[in-house]
Amino acid sequence: MTENDSPLSVRSLTKSFPSFLLDDISFELEPGTITGLIGRNGAGKTTALNCIMGFTHPDSGSVRVFGDIPAQNAARVKGCIGFISAGMTFYTSRKLGLITSVTRTFYPEWDDRAYKGYMSRFGLDEEKTPATLSNGMKLKYALTLALSHGARLLILDEPTSGLDPVSRDEFIEILLSERDLGITVLFSTHITSDLEKCADRILFLQNGHLTADRPLNVFADDYRMADIRNEIPPAIRELNLGMCRVRDGWTVLIPTADSHSLGIPVRKPTLDEIITHLDRESTTFSSRGPSSGLLEENKR
Repeated sequence: MTENDSPLSVRSLTKSFPSFLLDDISFELEPGTITGLIGRNGAGKTTALNCIMGFTHPDSGSVRVFGDIPAQNAARVKGCIGFISAGMTFYTSRKLGLITSVTRTFYPEWDDRAYKGYMSRFGLDEEKTPATLSNGMKLKYALTLALSHGARLLILDEPTSGLDPVSRDEFIEILLSERDLGITVLFSTHITSDLEKCADRILFLQNGHLTADRPLNVFADDYRMADIRNEIPPAIRELNLGMCRVRDGWTVLIPTADSHSLGIPVRKPTLDEIITHLDRESTTFSSRGPSSGLLEENKR
């Protein structure tokens, strides 16, 4: 796949702050897929998205959206992207119909038929104001606006933060439906259980570095978890990719490839457990284990 074929192509994106460095981030999105951007708070997720969206000017690197450079074709790129953030706000006392009438003027490709269809599907009323909507309904309205102006790439920054589990599940179902229609999604979240339900691929940021770029099922299958109640055996310590203290002892993340020779029960960890444990042992993670060289393998 070339840069012109990819909904989003990021090359060597770098941004330096006094206390943080987003360091040489590169990836491409496949059309019609959902990609999860994960990492602990402060790992660089929002900085990366802000650079991609042009809210923050990167020090170096390039971004292409369906082959276009945003600075050279801003109107076309703006029409292709639907950006939704947990921090987005609307005029709280204005009716949705008025907000829509203003929004549609910025998008030549606005599709009023699609808009009415999404409003009906999501149970949204133009006479309501954002102040009267739940967080879940506000998110559906933001998604309605994005999809009604023809966005083919959705960039979502922590969109499900603050939602109850039922609303999160409804939102995930919507994303899956849109993916099936060819929409591409880049989904940043710390709620990894959401990604387990919908993501095709994972981008894992640690301290400003992209340390893994893998299909979700492959990434998850690289690891096993040992639940240790007493002293951790030397063989487990040697394979340790990250340890966490729990009530009855320790949980230790180990490479799947080495787990069969240990002679102790192991289990498949959740995505949240993988991320938590890898962040506990970042030096080990960078030097050994199944994720070392993941980016190189992905590029081949």
